[in-house]
Amino acid sequence: MSDIDGGRVLVVDDDRAVGTVLKGQLRQAGHDAVWVGSAKEALEQVEADAFDVILTDLRMPGMDGMALLEALSSRAPGVPVIMLTAHANVENAVEAMKRGAADFLSKPFDRDEVLFTVDKALRRGRHVAAQPEKAPPPREAGVPWLGDSEPMREAAKLIARAAKATSTVLVRGESGSGKEVAARAIHAASPRADGPFVPVHCGALPENLLESELFGYEKGAFTGATNRKPGRVELAQGGTLFLDEIGDVSASVQVKLLRLLQEKEYQRLGGTQSITADVRFVAATHRDLEAMVEDEEFREDLFYRLNVIPIFIAPLRDRREDIAPLAERFCEELGAQNGRPDVRLDAAAVARLEAQEWPGNVRELSNFVERLIVFTDGDRVTVEDVERELDRQPRRTSSPAPAAAGETLGDRREEAERAAIRDALDRAAGNRTKAARLLGISRRTLYNKLAEMEDVPPKG
Repeated sequence: MSDIDGGRVLVVDDDRAVGTVLKGQLRQAGHDAVWVGSAKEALEQVEADAFDVILTDLRMPGMDGMALLEALSSRAPGVPVIMLTAHANVENAVEAMKRGAADFLSKPFDRDEVLFTVDKALRRGRHVAAQPEKAPPPREAGVPWLGDSEPMREAAKLIARAAKATSTVLVRGESGSGKEVAARAIHAASPRADGPFVPVHCGALPENLLESELFGYEKGAFTGATNRKPGRVELAQGGTLFLDEIGDVSASVQVKLLRLLQEKEYQRLGGTQSITADVRFVAATHRDLEAMVEDEEFREDLFYRLNVIPIFIAPLRDRREDIAPLAERFCEELGAQNGRPDVRLDAAAVARLEAQEWPGNVRELSNFVERLIVFTDGDRVTVEDVERELDRQPRRTSSPAPAAAGETLGDRREEAERAAIRDALDRAAGNRTKAARLLGISRRTLYNKLAEMEDVPPKG
């Protein structure tokens, strides 16, 4: 018997034998269990009756477990969902948990493990239900937490228009400026909002892993491929696929992405069957793709396929009026997440934050505010707290020399640029291709910069 009061459990599995065994085990443990053989029947059940826990198979014909998980988020909000599959692997587990699954179990399942996991989900669901209900925060249009400056108002207008279309969107901007937030805003305001939003960080994976992550693979496609694995394109069916740092993909992956965008078809690794991709594409990059096209580092035809609707997210230094509202919003949200809902920034602390450059943009500001919340004792973050945490940060470079009389901001930026180029050339032992890669620019851009620098010889 379960050590807590039994709950009403819905079991969803297209295998009658598995469903019958699970239902029997749950009933023996004191739960009121119901079995259905498809996701469609599961949705009909939750419309007609209330359940405390839902236990669903991942691989089912028609609507699979991932799609059911997405649908349940609106039709049975707050009900814990446990994913059960014979195809368990780290990728599926991480993906299911990211999409809101309470837990993950693999077949062949152990009875005690199943009962323990269901009991844990029951406790979690009942704890959440016992908490006083909080009014949801008001929804704001566009990109609500990236700011209300003129550049962001313009970006929000573009996002609102792009969301209604089906065209591919290319979001551009520096690292940490909020490109993924913009992509999620496009998805949330689109007709595909009920479908999955599946992000892929193209720059974080080597070529062979990126290809299998995107397109999936068949059993036996390579050593270690013991089961068929769906790729991110397949998981994004009916929703949006977000290709982050698209400028970092290799030439061979670019070819396959071009076919995917043109034909809306792809094949799993090791497969021969073409699969139709019902997916909206949003890509992002901090790279200069036009210069990469000129240098033949990025396919021109792929660039034009991606750049149908371009949206630019300005760096934080170019919209300083956004720093204060962003910092205050982060303080409120992150304070609640860290168990300190009453902590606030005082006016002097906000002014000190506004004076910072924030080269890491919105992400760096958010991380810094969270650090302030954790290391500040009282409910007010003061300017002294800000100074203390700034002093703890590792210095990126030595402190700049004081500005000479008549020296402009442009002069200071040019000097910083020269220093960065010299440093990259030193680290690359004079190899300009490698130096350009370290700087995140194309070779052509580096050569042009070198030609402009009086104290560095131009390309010879």
